[in-house]
Amino acid sequence: MLHDLNSYILLRLVLAAFLGGLIGLERQLRRKPAGIRTNMLICFGAALFTIISYEMAGSVGGDHTRIAAQIIPGIGFIGAGVVIRDRGAVLGITSAATIFVMASIGMAVGAGMLGTAILATLMVLVALVALGYLEDRLGLQTRLMTFQLMAPANSDLLVPVHHIVEVAKIEARRWQTHQLNDELIVDFDADVTYHQERDLFTKFAALNAKVEARPSRA
Repeated sequence: MLHDLNSYILLRLVLAAFLGGLIGLERQLRRKPAGIRTNMLICFGAALFTIISYEMAGSVGGDHTRIAAQIIPGIGFIGAGVVIRDRGAVLGITSAATIFVMASIGMAVGAGMLGTAILATLMVLVALVALGYLEDRLGLQTRLMTFQLMAPANSDLLVPVHHIVEVAKIEARRWQTHQLNDELIVDFDADVTYHQERDLFTKFAALNAKVEARPSRA
């Protein structure tokens, strides 16, 4: 009987590690902050704490959920660690949400709710892979880009650029204007979709300015 119980516990721990690694693989392939090891360890640890909580309460008495209940605030600290505020933009929200959900999947595995945990993992994969693909195809996902426009030094470039950005209802920041040799250079950062980026390129080109755009770096 004890052997069967230990085997069942080991099965749950292996399943938790596998499910966490599965989600972590998707995160790793997309080069996100929390990859295979992080998600695997979070799911495995949440399952292990849930099992320990149940086993300790069963052997010495007490509340079966006491230890498991502390997983949630603990995961909150880890999730906050992957959220980065960069030049006014907030990055890593999806990775933080994934970590939070992986902890809940680990708890479900530890509680013996294996079917629920597997179904939840599939739903997370759909959200990350399928919906992420649709966002990319439809150009719905925004990214922080640095735009640089260059025109002759005697041109009035800044005012029309400001107007184009305002009309497009795009929040731009870190405006910089400087002159290099005989050229006036205007730089700014903005969160834009693919379609917004293309539209800005077209309108900026009409100003007879040379336009460049690249992913913004801290």
